Amino acid sequence: MAAAKEARSHSRLGQSLALSGFLLFTKINCTLAQFGVDQVDAPPAQPQFPGLAAQNLDITNTGGVIALKLTCPTDPGENTIVRGSAPISQGRETCRDFRVLGTCPTPVAGSSDTTGLYTARYGAPPVGKKVYAQVNQFVDGWESLPTSFWAIVPASA
Repeated sequence: MAAAKEARSHSRLGQSLALSGFLLFTKINCTLAQFGVDQVDAPPAQPQFPGLAAQNLDITNTGGVIALKLTCPTDPGENTIVRGSAPISQGRETCRDFRVLGTCPTPVAGSSDTTGLYTARYGAPPVGKKVYAQVNQFVDGWESLPTSFWAIVPASA
């Protein structure tokens, strides 16, 4: 409960509240369990998160084969979480419905191919739809604030 006094909820409408001991315990251990790490009884110290490797979402359509890649000039490491949303209309400005797709794959030539993660959950996105991705890091059960990216599926090139 003492550690929870320092932990804050994510800001909603400009307000951020202290978590209860139970909520902090649940928050940390659910993240650890989801990624196959042993759970803890006492929360570890809140970490300083390194810079996020993912910089952009790029969608290509080559001969009808759609690929979703995150631009990653540096290695995202094993603790970068990728979340995605189902394809939505191009006109939608925001998306709040994300699902965990997995951890960010190792980048090759500056891009991390997330196509397999995305299509396993949602299938191939249709041409003309907007796809949102959210990326953040987890360290010892703590999660950094997510960064969102989006791209529109182009017509076949």
